[in-house]
Amino acid sequence: MKVRPDKQEFLKLARDYDVVPVVQELTSDTVTPFTVYSRLAANGRNPFLLESVEGGERAARYSFIGADPFRIVEVREGAVFVDGALRDGSPIEELRRATDFGSVAPVEGLPPFAGGAMGYLGYDAVRLVETIPSSGRDEGGLPEAWFGLYDGVVALDRARQRLLLVVAARVREDPEGAWAQARQRLATMHRALLVGGASPHPHVIPDPGKGWDGWVATPTEDEYVAGVSKARDYILAGDIFQVVLSRRWRKMPRCTAAEIYRMLRLTNPSPYMFLFDTGQARILGSSPEMLVRVTGNTVATCPIAGTRRRGPDREEDLRLEEELKADPKERAEHVMLVDLGRNDIGRVSEAGSVRVSREMEVERYSHVMHLVSEVEGRLRDGLDAWDALFACFPAGTLSGAPKVRAMEIIDEFEEVKRGVYGGAVGYRNLNGDLDSCIAIRTLVERGGSVQIQAGAGIVYDSVPESELAECAAKAGALVEAVAMAEDAA
Repeated sequence: MKVRPDKQEFLKLARDYDVVPVVQELTSDTVTPFTVYSRLAANGRNPFLLESVEGGERAARYSFIGADPFRIVEVREGAVFVDGALRDGSPIEELRRATDFGSVAPVEGLPPFAGGAMGYLGYDAVRLVETIPSSGRDEGGLPEAWFGLYDGVVALDRARQRLLLVVAARVREDPEGAWAQARQRLATMHRALLVGGASPHPHVIPDPGKGWDGWVATPTEDEYVAGVSKARDYILAGDIFQVVLSRRWRKMPRCTAAEIYRMLRLTNPSPYMFLFDTGQARILGSSPEMLVRVTGNTVATCPIAGTRRRGPDREEDLRLEEELKADPKERAEHVMLVDLGRNDIGRVSEAGSVRVSREMEVERYSHVMHLVSEVEGRLRDGLDAWDALFACFPAGTLSGAPKVRAMEIIDEFEEVKRGVYGGAVGYRNLNGDLDSCIAIRTLVERGGSVQIQAGAGIVYDSVPESELAECAAKAGALVEAVAMAEDAA
């Protein structure tokens, strides 16, 4: 088995580093990310799949797949549990400590995610850093946060037509033993890829409009319209500028979460696509919106605000784009959220380093188009990816502005806790870099029941019926994916 580094170089690196990644390369011409996931999931615990289509239109270079984390970190009712054992420190410090791999050897040719922590931070985890009421019912029963620590990852490199099998060998006191274990783990991962997996086949696309059959929504349309009116009263009183009110839909589908994901990646390719199993729930999604990315000392966030449906043809699509860019309400809302992003990034950045690197660009997805900007800064010395994540959490595009008062109003209006929706899904790499998206266009399956949620940003001149339609448009890709998966089951 040819790997890099070789044993001699591995033992040399082990003198100076806590972790030495070991890489084996395979050809990738006979597999897809989903077949790799299916094969690792067949006999593995807590599998995950991360994919990306840049701008909703072009496949990114890498997909990441893994299983069998060596550690599980959860947050429940504000306390951190590591492999089920309660930790006594502050939640953020315990998260930081539990997900730290130590020093990592600089092995050439590693993919952006070569192992580390992968999972979610639910919307309700905001109470780790802010004092927000918590009156909603907890119907999901899931932790506020869940992260698996993975020391074995498969990266599909489209540019080089390779599968990279990576094991992050934790050296400790026994470099020889760590080398042997890494080689054995690579062999086990390789064998898993050789067994039979899912055989994709064509699926029937459901008739338009039938996808909503069987879904139960809360709040009702009348209740949501009343909530929009109440939110406008708060805006008129000067409490807030904007608040994001959401609706949720539930259904008992005749298909699995993995089958729904297969359809979702066809109906709504997005920059952040994910499927993972926490053991309690299967979580999948196709999010267009970055929450926070930390690369070295650069921290960035990407506000999305302003939405139009896609047109049936190019002419109508371009007309809708111009309408979106010229809409004063959408532009004002977007500017407000860019300013909020600047403030969030500024909390952890060096003075004078924050800038808007992209401004009000239109990005297209399968069902909708959005106005998108990007804000970035230089992370201050002494701070890390966790500091950056919590500085921007939750996204202003899922709460409103000012954030704290908007979240108080959300708690008043939404009778059920949001759970994963509105939080973050992502990874923290071995070297401390982080990439995360907002948990929107996200589905949670537990006990055979699936749940989706979508919201709209309410401002003073919002039209309630338009906000209802926006919620439905944002949920549409998931509804269509479920319908397609049911038809194929």
